[in-house]
Order: sequence, then C-alpha cells, then structure tokens
Amino acid sequence: MIKGFGGIFWRTKNLDVVKKWYSEVLNIEMENWNGAVIKPQLGNETIFSFFPEDDSYFPTEQQVMLNFQVHDLNEMIKHLEHIGVPLEKKQEISEYGKFIWIKDPEGRLIELWEK
Repeated sequence: MIKGFGGIFWRTKNLDVVKKWYSEVLNIEMENWNGAVIKPQLGNETIFSFFPEDDSYFPTEQQVMLNFQVHDLNEMIKHLEHIGVPLEKKQEISEYGKFIWIKDPEGRLIELWEK
C-alpha cells in the first residue's frame, strides 16, 4: 500500500537561518514555499526505523533524526570542512555503509550516509 514518504515537516524557531543552512550545507534548493522536493534517484532508498526511547544512537531529547543519503561521503566531508561545519562524530564504517553526523543551527543531529 505504501508508495514512499510524502514529506518531512517540522517547526523551526528561525526559518530564514535554518533554510539558509540546509541550502548551503546540504545543497538542498529551498523554494519560496520554505521547502524542497527531493526526488529519489536510482540506488537511493529510505529507511523507516524505530528506536527505543533510551537508545543512545542519537540524542534522547531529539524525537526524530534526519538521515540523508549522499553520493560520496568523502566529498561531503571536504565540503563541510570548506564551509566550516564540524563533524559531531568521526566517520563510522559498518556493513550498512559509511556514516557521519553534523548538527543543524537548532542543534538537531543529522546523519549523512553513503551506501
């Protein structure tokens, strides 16, 4: 029955700062309506997963964590270094792929993943 995710929506305290950050840091082209359409590409997949409320994979005070799949994690790291966005955890490699974590301007932990 499910075709895919239709969107991710959340409130923000400083709309202009957050829009600019996501545009500059993750190269998401933010539209005038305060969002973007991200179209799946071949080889891309979306994971839908639950975590126990005391799991430490991401901060327990954060109800949701965004995960963006990237083409080349090393290039992403170079981009982040160039614009001065620090990594919150060093790169992790597992059977699921390569991962890094950054924080947005409001302190939300974001996971970047290369499969």
